Order: sequence, then structure tokens, then C-alpha cells
Amino acid sequence: MSVQSTLSVAAVVADTTVHTVAADVYTVSAGRIGAVLSALLGLLGSVGGGLALARSTARGRVLTWARRNGAVTALVSGPIAVAIGATVAATARGGLGTGNGLGGAYVAILLGLTAVTLGSLARSRTRTRTRTGTRTTH
Repeated sequence: MSVQSTLSVAAVVADTTVHTVAADVYTVSAGRIGAVLSALLGLLGSVGGGLALARSTARGRVLTWARRNGAVTALVSGPIAVAIGATVAATARGGLGTGNGLGGAYVAILLGLTAVTLGSLARSRTRTRTRTGTRTTH
């Protein structure tokens, strides 16, 4: 065996050990499941907070429920989504596109923070309306 072929074989072996193999598209890992579930939880909170913040005149059951309970839903589900997303992001091996759920974790953190923001705005607006709308007499 010549020196050139020995060096090329050593380079190929070294090259395959350095690169991390990305997961297949259909591979479901714990990181992907956690990231997807926390992103859905953040999305639920963001939608609930947005519906609670919006002044809708529709009389549907879902919209009535969202106006009453959307802020609480956003304030509960938002921090949970942020916590799970941050845990997945901290424990993910490799970068984006390796199949460990890192991209989904970033989306979950963003949606969770959005849910907390919308929920707190809706909650403060209802408190302000309640304080100014009621009159106390002594």
C-alpha cells in the first residue's frame, strides 16, 4: 500500500468522525417531541392572550371563553413553554438541523414569551377597566 492511499484512507476516517450525523427527517427524538409540545403550548397561550386582548363582539362560546380565561391561559402556558423550550435548547447536542429539536425550542421560547406578554397586557387592561368602571360610595 502506498503512502498516498494510506493518507487518503486516514483522511476519510478522520473526516467521518469529526462530522455529526444529522437525524433523518422521519426520526422522532425526545428533543423534537419536547420542542413540538412546548411550541404548541406556547401557541395556545399566544392565541388565548391575543383573543383576551382583542375586543371581539362575536358571541361564540369559544370567543366568550377566551375573553374570560385567555389571559390566565396565556400566563400559565407561557412560562411552561419557555421552561421546556429552554431545557430542550440547553440539552440539545449539535446545532440547528441536526434533529435534536433546537429550532423548535427557539420557537417555543419565542411563543412562550409572546404568550406571557399578551396575557399580562390583557390582565392589566381588565384590572384597569374594573378599577375605573366601579364606583365606591362611603
